[in-house]
Amino acid sequence: MSDVSITVYTRENCHLCEEAIETIERVADDEGVTIALDLVDVDEDPDLREEYGERVPYVLVDESPAFKYHVDERQLREKLQQSA
Repeated sequence: MSDVSITVYTRENCHLCEEAIETIERVADDEGVTIALDLVDVDEDPDLREEYGERVPYVLVDESPAFKYHVDERQLREKLQQSA
């Protein structure tokens, strides 16, 4: 079984981003699913900063858009079970 790829577009001092990352890690642990978590700071790339602006956190699961602003635990559990 391969890791589930999760990308979080984030920025420094973003409390919603911190909450999203904590939720992702906790739910993955609860479900016994190994994840490959990639955190991308949108402020480090002008193109990403322009594309995402204040729309962070923006979460991809297995390269598909999954969540914006908040991670819904129930939906994340379903996505992890489908992808694992």
